[in-house]
Amino acid sequence: MKLQLTIFNSKMEVFKTIKSLQQKLSLKGEKITLGLVPTMGALHHGHLSIVKRAKKENDIVVVSIFVNPTQFDKKEDLTNYPRTIEDDLEALQALGCDYVFTPTIDEIYEGDTRSEKFSFQGLDEVMEGLHRQDHFDGVATIVKKLFLITGADKAYFGEKDYQQLLIIKKMVVIESIPITIVPVEIYREKNGLAMSSRNTRLNDDQRHAAPEIYQTLLKSKKLFENSNLARVKSFVKNEFIQNKELELEYFEVADAESLIPATEIIPKKKYRGFIAVYAGEVRLIDNIALN
Repeated sequence: MKLQLTIFNSKMEVFKTIKSLQQKLSLKGEKITLGLVPTMGALHHGHLSIVKRAKKENDIVVVSIFVNPTQFDKKEDLTNYPRTIEDDLEALQALGCDYVFTPTIDEIYEGDTRSEKFSFQGLDEVMEGLHRQDHFDGVATIVKKLFLITGADKAYFGEKDYQQLLIIKKMVVIESIPITIVPVEIYREKNGLAMSSRNTRLNDDQRHAAPEIYQTLLKSKKLFENSNLARVKSFVKNEFIQNKELELEYFEVADAESLIPATEIIPKKKYRGFIAVYAGEVRLIDNIALN
């Protein structure tokens, strides 16, 4: 019989193995809710806002820190991904996080570092899926593993990676995993730039220019209300032509639920604008609800 605990843990604990984490989680009572926040570390205020949300809505919160190799389409991106584990743990301790899971690659993949193959019914065939081969199979593989390892009741994901959010929701349905996916609003710097671990790689000129990404999205939202689709897309493209620090990779207006790129604006449908921009070698993404 499981123990019914009202106060589960008052001090943060760090687990490196699946067995040790599961042994600890097996002690929780059936009425104790468990929230999971999957991360790759290099935590910033955006991550911490998600942890705070999870803390408010659950009795226990597990934060995973794992730089997942299967979701990187470029080896240099995996190599260059910032790793700040000591700072991350300090920040999580300050928030009152209960448990942190920091497994090795071998612990997760057991010597077979390959992605599971999924069918996302087209959600992975647009935007990021076109530019990052096999990325979403890699994301879904690690997220599925974390869901099954922890048995969490809820898992929290930021809306900055909106396409990823919908794909994870689809994966949960396909795999019949009993978990609720909770979206969390994009956390922005004061200048509007979406918080990202990649922002630390921007030089001074790039950091000064990067807020233009969100400003352009805001302008596209206003234009969307009173104009046609072609004009909105042309406006965004032209905004970056003269920018020496930022190079537009894509801007797409898509159905907010199916992610099918819009060819016309249909009344009562919800649309989002999605953007990917290079600042030197640093790739930044963002999105906005258009209506």
